[in-house]
Amino acid sequence: MPEYGIIPYETLLQEAACSEKVIRHCQAVRDCALEYAGRNPDADSDLVEAGAMLHDIGRSRTHTIHHAQEGADILRSRGFPEAVARIVECHTGAGLTADECTLLGLASRDCMPYTTEEKIVTHADNLIAGHRRVTIEESLASAIHLPHKARKRMYRLSCEVEMLCSTQR
Repeated sequence: MPEYGIIPYETLLQEAACSEKVIRHCQAVRDCALEYAGRNPDADSDLVEAGAMLHDIGRSRTHTIHHAQEGADILRSRGFPEAVARIVECHTGAGLTADECTLLGLASRDCMPYTTEEKIVTHADNLIAGHRRVTIEESLASAIHLPHKARKRMYRLSCEVEMLCSTQR
């Protein structure tokens, strides 16, 4: 799935009106996510690539926390597989529970990453600031505005993905 149908991911992002900055970020997240997927024989690399490249398509409509659900809705309306839409919907921080979504004014949906591919893309997004790779510690430090519970969940997700994708498995 290096592209959806015959349209490359970059073209889909451009057609959705994503900025070049967003597209470069998505490419960096893709590269990082594929690195992790390559270390886990159970991960679907094509699905990881699609989810990573399209994870911020919702930024074509908003740059708020709403971009994840917006992006998932865009993909669903265009007939993308639900597995790709779920990666997009679950990629913020370390995911959001339905209750957290409601408190944030989002649709009350369970937006927690559960599959290996959802977790890999979410973790990779946490490791990319703009288009530059950062450590999880740097990512957590820049997320100081988030509640302690959310930062702790990001750290636990990082540990889990690092274990899932360990070459020493």
